[in-house]
Amino acid sequence: MYDIIIIGAGVSGAAIARELSRYQAKICVLEKEEDVCCGTSKANSAIVHAGYDAAPGSLKAKLNVRGNELMGRLSEDLDFPFRRIGSLVLCFREEDFPKLKALYDRGLANKVRELRILNREETLQLEPNVSLEVYASLYAPTAGIVCPFELNLALAENAYANGVEFKFQTQVTGIKRIEKGYELATPRGTYQTRYVVNAAGLYGDNLHNLVSRKKLCFTARRGDYCLLDKEAGTHVSRTIFPLPDSQGKGILVTPTIHGNLLMGPTAIDTSDKEGINTTAEGLSQVLERAGRSVQGLPVRQIITSFAGLRAHAEGGDFIIGEVEDSKGFIDCIGIESPGIASCPAIGERVAELLQKKMDLKEKDFFLSTRNGFRKISAMSLEERNALIREQPAYGNIICRCEMISEGEILEAIHRPLGAKSLDGIKRRVRAGMGRCQGGFCTPRVMEILARELCLWPKEITKSGKNSIMLLGENKDR
Repeated sequence: MYDIIIIGAGVSGAAIARELSRYQAKICVLEKEEDVCCGTSKANSAIVHAGYDAAPGSLKAKLNVRGNELMGRLSEDLDFPFRRIGSLVLCFREEDFPKLKALYDRGLANKVRELRILNREETLQLEPNVSLEVYASLYAPTAGIVCPFELNLALAENAYANGVEFKFQTQVTGIKRIEKGYELATPRGTYQTRYVVNAAGLYGDNLHNLVSRKKLCFTARRGDYCLLDKEAGTHVSRTIFPLPDSQGKGILVTPTIHGNLLMGPTAIDTSDKEGINTTAEGLSQVLERAGRSVQGLPVRQIITSFAGLRAHAEGGDFIIGEVEDSKGFIDCIGIESPGIASCPAIGERVAELLQKKMDLKEKDFFLSTRNGFRKISAMSLEERNALIREQPAYGNIICRCEMISEGEILEAIHRPLGAKSLDGIKRRVRAGMGRCQGGFCTPRVMEILARELCLWPKEITKSGKNSIMLLGENKDR
């Protein structure tokens, strides 16, 4: 019998787990995939929004602004990269200026700091490569960028260090009310708990509907992206948005925390909650609309494209709170943009709710910090040489594009909640994320995974389940 079970190990579930790990409680996270950060959290714009977009008084508005405020300290404590680079929302026609002013007024109502409206000349002075047709812009200096993988991993690793259990490949298939709480059915057995937190992303509506008479139905909204090489990473220095529309914030152009350039996403509704395939139509839309905002985009530098899905709830706001007709069942669902920016505040809010309901007591000791991955590319020559003398594997470069060593890959495998697949390695240390997209390093990474995890080469997967990389017989390990 657990005190709390959290369903889902994306940024929301991990943030909640980390905040709840401050208290004396037996907590477990159940995740249907083979790793953390395998759903919406792995494929998004990685923007820490300033908070001017959401309707005043909504959960999105409150938690976005609070999450933005918390992100800087959180990145220092948990050692993941985060930078406040600012954002610009572009207005191209004088007749659309009232919409830009309304966005500014909404930001003031949401208590976003340092917002300014810039004229054409001021906008071009900040960002010379935005479209020359720009009329005015909304400048939000507090907006930032983050690595969503490292954020998610940092939250989960810190929760684990503070005693939270994680069970992977453990999909919740049934929920039954019992005398002291709930019993959750999974392919790996049943789990009993006093309280449930539903942070199951796109499938949050399904789990809610198992316990409540008030049914929900989420729309899966697909977003296509194009990622450009680091040579294009300085084309803009801030996140560039068009004016938002009914489908969201529009197709942005932004630097990434690792120095690439990102364009997207589209907003295409689909009934397929696993449909993360890109389409020619979607990618053409990305290129065409990004080109309206930013001139001279070096599209020949595109190194990959991908798509992600977010759960859009009717009404458009986050759904966070105890289910009215199922006491002890806490929803944390409908978390679309600005979910990344809001996740520290989401964790804080749900933990406060459960602390009051369960009268949880703080631990005598809570480990609030965590050391991130060692990156040899960020070290001085002296530091790198000292590390290689101590651990020679750090001198063996496996991924040439990103300069990732065997030592970094070994650390990714053997850390708590370590990597078990190629994508698991990629999310932790970026092996395979460079210009050649794994063309050179994939065989070597597979060899290391097979050796360290005592697996046959054919058992190595791209991302768990049946995503095997090799065909044929296993003859030796």
